[in-house]
Amino acid sequence: MKKKYRKEKKNIILYNNTHRISKLIIHIQSSLNNTIVTVSDIMGRVISWTSAGTSGFIGTRKKTPYVAQVTACNAMYKTLDLGIIIKQAEVMIKGPGIGRDAALRAICRNVILLIFIRDVTSIPHNGCRSPKKKNF
Repeated sequence: MKKKYRKEKKNIILYNNTHRISKLIIHIQSSLNNTIVTVSDIMGRVISWTSAGTSGFIGTRKKTPYVAQVTACNAMYKTLDLGIIIKQAEVMIKGPGIGRDAALRAICRNVILLIFIRDVTSIPHNGCRSPKKKNF
């Protein structure tokens, strides 16, 4: 009988009831229909995330810049509720949506020192092959 090995998860260390994380990475994924904000540490472990749907918006309102701003603020409030003190952060923005700039402005309004802002939107180099032309 084979033994199943489980990977141990390293917990984030608590000190005086607050998490000691020196730097966070904030991922903003803005599509044409939705905005998702994920907060993780340097190792890539997700601390909190919010989307336009979890913020309470439905349908076509999810793609507006206002909702992206509310979503970014909710992600920040969730991390603060966990007891994590945010001092430095890196921002990675991905996608062609309208809410990119509004979410970034909402993060800048908080008292966070942004180390850098990077656009990681994937760009197709030459793209897919076009279909064969029809002969008449």
